[in-house]
Amino acid sequence: MILKFLRVVKIVRVSLRYGLDDIAMSGFDAPRISKVINTIMFWRDLSAPRGVRLRKALEELGPIFIKFGQVLSTRRDLVPGDIVDELSNLQDRVPPFSSDLAIAQIEKSLKAHPDELFASFEREPVASASIAQVHFAVLKDGRDVAVKVLRPGMKKSIDEDVALMHFAAGWVERLWTDGKRVKAREVVGEFDKYLHDELDLMREAANGSQLRRNFADSKLLMVPEMFWDFCSSSVIVMERMHGIPISQTDKLRTAGIDLPKLSRDGVEIFFTQVFRDGFFHADMHPGNILVSVAPETFGRYIALDFGIVGTLNDFDKDYLSQNFLAFFQRDYKRVAEAHIESGWAPKETRVDELESAVRACCEPIFDRSLKDISFGQVLLRLFQTSRRFNIEVQPQLVLLQKTLLNVEGLGRQLDPDLDLWVTAKPYLEHWMSEQLGWRGLVQHLKIEVPRYSKLLPQIPRLIHQALSKTIDGATHQHNEVNLQLLAEQRRTNHLLGIVVYFGGGVLSGLLLALIYMRFGRWIFGG
Repeated sequence: MILKFLRVVKIVRVSLRYGLDDIAMSGFDAPRISKVINTIMFWRDLSAPRGVRLRKALEELGPIFIKFGQVLSTRRDLVPGDIVDELSNLQDRVPPFSSDLAIAQIEKSLKAHPDELFASFEREPVASASIAQVHFAVLKDGRDVAVKVLRPGMKKSIDEDVALMHFAAGWVERLWTDGKRVKAREVVGEFDKYLHDELDLMREAANGSQLRRNFADSKLLMVPEMFWDFCSSSVIVMERMHGIPISQTDKLRTAGIDLPKLSRDGVEIFFTQVFRDGFFHADMHPGNILVSVAPETFGRYIALDFGIVGTLNDFDKDYLSQNFLAFFQRDYKRVAEAHIESGWAPKETRVDELESAVRACCEPIFDRSLKDISFGQVLLRLFQTSRRFNIEVQPQLVLLQKTLLNVEGLGRQLDPDLDLWVTAKPYLEHWMSEQLGWRGLVQHLKIEVPRYSKLLPQIPRLIHQALSKTIDGATHQHNEVNLQLLAEQRRTNHLLGIVVYFGGGVLSGLLLALIYMRFGRWIFGG
């Protein structure tokens, strides 16, 4: 409890020192309150731009706050441009830690000094983020690689913040009327799990390897190869990828990249990961994405940083695909029915009322490009609708929602005229036809055939075993019945014995009494 209190004190102290209260008040048009606070805290230096102050505060508060800043850096529709420009530095330009610490971490994890492991190793990091930093190196066989090293002390810092989040979530559920519906503790639990997964770089290497395998034949996405002999829980070595950061749109145009096509490809990559694979990169901010300009891979996405990935089961994929497709077809009744059928909305919910509410939220954003849509307003209306109909938040989809926001933010940067819905609809329709049509049937049969081929030779033996069990069961049941009948017969005989014994005594007494009454006087008198 003391640690939580000290952490809260630090958050408040850092927020006040960098004037985050002043930034917040500017959004509410409350100059008098802001002036009073600034007068009381006259020692503060607020001369730096607000974006710089916010970035420095998030950096000082640690990795969770940095990740929050990374999400905000992609939302130009919700956050002022000057703040977005400054928060973009959090994507890959967080202040690095000492190179000596990085070398010590490598030596501890891989049991050798970098000079022994690599033909060359660059001491200065090329990129630094909230969890780790990256150094370039060359293997002894001449291949260029990137060495990712975990920041020291990360687990302790994240544990403190996550514990505070759990504490806050508990109070949210107790004090807020909607606390249980939004499942605050479950959402924080999901966030906790993904953050701690990100601290294990070996898990990140496995995620990257899986994503690379999923897109092995793709012409849209490239994923670096992992070198397993140089991987551990705190250091991983992967293929060095060459490209232009996706946030540098001027350089992309100069290189001849078709930005509208690039934005459409991003939408297709996202839906492919979600609906085909059920395994998606869940940290797709601009710092983790490059674009290849090499002639043989020109215009392809390059994915980096696989610490956070999301997974969906078949039920989630089916539910989402039905909702997306009904949404794109403006079939709001089907959207409402899907929510009720899945159990996300209470069974007593009226379909027509939910249909009308969904239509009011979604209809205004159709046939409009990204630049003409206020997603902040859309999200607010959707939240109000879910609250009105008591629709529960699904914690397993929180990462998907975050990723969709990232994808939409990237699309807005690359092509503000992109119609997200028109771009996604044909792909979803094609995917649904493959899943539910004859192609889907053939595909499912291909998956099941190996199981059936293994099962068929065993069928006679399995039938024999089933029949034997049935006969044995019947025999056992018959024996049980016989035993029960014998026991019942014994009880009956015992009862009959008692009846005969006592009944015989009673009858004998009655008989003697009758004899006495009839012949007693004559016998005894004579």
